[in-house]
Amino acid sequence: MHKAAQRPALRARTWAIVVGAGSGARYGAAKQFELLGDERVLDRSCRIAATACDGVVVVVPADAAEAEAARLTEMTVVAGGATRTASVRAGLAAVPADAKVICVHDAARPLASAELYQRVVAAVADGADAAVPGVPVTDTVKQTDPASRVVATPDRASLAAVQTPQAFAAPVLRAAHADPELADDPAVTDDAAMVERRGGTVVVVPGEPANRKITHPDDLAWAHTQLGSQPDRARPAAGSVRVGQGFDIHAHTDDPTRELVLGGCRFPGAAGLAGHSDADVPAHAAADALLGAAGLGDLGTHFPDTDPRWAGADSLQLLGHVAELVRAAGWQIGNVDVKVVCEQPKLAPRRAEMETNLSAAAGAPVTVSGRRAEGLGALGRHEGIAAWAVAVITSTGGPA
Repeated sequence: MHKAAQRPALRARTWAIVVGAGSGARYGAAKQFELLGDERVLDRSCRIAATACDGVVVVVPADAAEAEAARLTEMTVVAGGATRTASVRAGLAAVPADAKVICVHDAARPLASAELYQRVVAAVADGADAAVPGVPVTDTVKQTDPASRVVATPDRASLAAVQTPQAFAAPVLRAAHADPELADDPAVTDDAAMVERRGGTVVVVPGEPANRKITHPDDLAWAHTQLGSQPDRARPAAGSVRVGQGFDIHAHTDDPTRELVLGGCRFPGAAGLAGHSDADVPAHAAADALLGAAGLGDLGTHFPDTDPRWAGADSLQLLGHVAELVRAAGWQIGNVDVKVVCEQPKLAPRRAEMETNLSAAAGAPVTVSGRRAEGLGALGRHEGIAAWAVAVITSTGGPA
């Protein structure tokens, strides 16, 4: 067992066991370590449990226990067993003896709320041996025999799809796991079933439809939509190549104090561009292409024009920040090519300087070329400047 530093004032009334020791055979990877927004599935499940309980025991694969103990320093980390029941038993052994209520939660349900913990704990405090969250079954359910013949159609009104966290009176859960007849029974699919088999009282409290278990990659994509985050697309095999396209356009302004900045170069006497930052169109297009290739959103997400921090910002610094995000997500930048469309000024005399500035910011080769709009449209009428960019990135096999 790998123990982390514990809280100084340990109340040890309600504890949670967060079970994340599976290999993710159906998912295709250890899903508990997948990213969900800006944290891992396991981290989110543990964080919510910690807000609702006095202590948390985290059960992880044996080969990850040492690393997770160093990472989850506010919790107790233990190595799991060959089955879910064995993993819960390992977690139970680490729960202090004076705990009154113990919650067991699957790490693969990262959207369970603190309020759901409170509901199951309250039901146990009111006298139940165990409490489980459940949601109504909306589909018709058929019971079949070994030959797949229907033998019964249960009334949906009497059925509930059960979730976690499940709460237990601590002595009841400990006794159930100490029962040798239940230790390895394949018919026991959750801890509540063990309590039922021993004649304990298990009650169902309202569950949460959003408390969906992540079993397949589509479930993780769905969880991202619930949180408004971007799915973690940045984990293909090392050497995989992605291409992103970027675009930016800014209108000229009559403000004489606005300097024209392109590729980090200032063009004295040229009409400046309107924008929240310095309106460096080539830098913005390059950053946009990199974000798109890595699946990390867009410039407006990272640098909204409603945020005063970015007022007048140096776009080369923004490009450098984007490049860091791309590398942190597990990508190596190959190159970026930028095409700038404008009538004035002429870019050729400053092109090498622009390429040097942009390449230094991106930490990778950036090429620049200019085109005229030949008098066509708003760009041809000298109303603004636009840029298109293409970025190539290669996977390093995982986040940096």
